[in-house]
Amino acid sequence: MRTVRNLTTAALLAGTALLGLPGVAGAEGPSPDPSATGGGAVAPTEAGTSFRTATAVRPGQRATAQASTGDYLYWQFPADAAERPTVRATVKLPEAAALQAASTWRIDVYDGLRRRQACRFGSQTHTVPAGTLSVELTCHLRTVRAWAEPWSGDPLPGAYYVRLTAVRLAATDIGQPLDAALDIDVEDTGGASAVDGGLSAPLVQGSSATVEPEDGWASGWWSTRWLWTAVGAALAALAGIGGHRLARGNSRSAVPGRV
Repeated sequence: MRTVRNLTTAALLAGTALLGLPGVAGAEGPSPDPSATGGGAVAPTEAGTSFRTATAVRPGQRATAQASTGDYLYWQFPADAAERPTVRATVKLPEAAALQAASTWRIDVYDGLRRRQACRFGSQTHTVPAGTLSVELTCHLRTVRAWAEPWSGDPLPGAYYVRLTAVRLAATDIGQPLDAALDIDVEDTGGASAVDGGLSAPLVQGSSATVEPEDGWASGWWSTRWLWTAVGAALAALAGIGGHRLARGNSRSAVPGRV
């Protein structure tokens, strides 16, 4: 992941400065290509109608879709180990299609095993009164784990599916046009959430689209804990050398001179 590479570069630069070694040429790396990021790719303008046809969305993109009230809209996005995704959905209706009765809207998030994932917090379900023209829904997911017990239900690396629909809608309001938008944000928690072990492969089931992080899937055994462990060992060694030199200097100054 990009965060791991940046931390590795910073640690190498810090190590060369402490040891007095010449800097590594080109350690800062090439400038990122904007077209390779989620924001540079073309954002999807439609949604699927089932898990199999879920539209792929990259984190950082804003997916949009035109549909009708009563439809089920599906998207999917990749989430890797130590990442904490946030899903935000917005539904807008034109004034001419204002709902005549109260309605309840909901977003559900499922992992690669089609297990519904609970939200840590956020307005996952929202009931609005008649005449409402805009509905906003949010789901802050738990941190994705590299490995977990089968019974735990913890989120694991792989594809995640988002389903947006109205779970309670008056019969007279079904079929009204709407505009839907979906935003995916991913926070990298780093080594603080790292665990030993990992899946042999991310949980990505067959579908009409394939999702993968822009930097590829992280390996199961690597985490920033290894990096900081190595940096701590180097600092401890330097501290030991410095203490030894100070001790030798004090012992020499203590030798009595000639009378």
